[in-house]
Amino acid sequence: MKALNKYIDHTNLKPFAQKADIEKLCADAREWNFASVCVNPCDIALAKELLSGSNVLTCTVIGFPLGRNTTAVKVAEAEEAYALGCDEFDMVINVGKLKDGCVDYVRDEIAAVVKAVKGKTVKVIIETGLLTDEEKALATRLSCEAGAHFVKTCSGVSAGVATVDDIKLMKANISGDVMLKASSGIRTYEDAKALIDAGAERLGTSAGIAIIQGASKN
Repeated sequence: MKALNKYIDHTNLKPFAQKADIEKLCADAREWNFASVCVNPCDIALAKELLSGSNVLTCTVIGFPLGRNTTAVKVAEAEEAYALGCDEFDMVINVGKLKDGCVDYVRDEIAAVVKAVKGKTVKVIIETGLLTDEEKALATRLSCEAGAHFVKTCSGVSAGVATVDDIKLMKANISGDVMLKASSGIRTYEDAKALIDAGAERLGTSAGIAIIQGASKN
């Protein structure tokens, strides 16, 4: 098991985040050597500058938070983020298309974003809180077929939080070397440990410091 800090994508996706908030996010990420910071696209350049010289990655979101952009818009957003030097890309699927049974649309859209970022890490947000178990399994399989590197539970905006049961279900439908990211509602060391034990390889949270500090008490 890798060090706990390297599971954490230290996150601030608030619509009202200001420069000082991103500066603090990145300073904390450097201090605690988290896996990445996850920021909105407009904050990529600042985060890259602030994290220069560290091994903390810069992650952004694509089609966030609703996933209802056209594929062309998601691809353009991913291409611009790539050009800005972003390292990882968390994209939201079109949940409505999945529920309508448009499996080719969902798979092809993920594949288009994967292609746009030229081998860099893509994490697919399937919004588990909006899906049935069958739909969660299907979304996981489609993400794998499309070449994603991670399948991720939730955006933290729509309904739902990361659960152990969902991670186990998604893990049962993973293929190849695709990994799982748990996100939303992860506040304590106990939350984090349970999700990691269930199979999560990354955690999206704004409570990374509290989680690490909680680990020292256990």
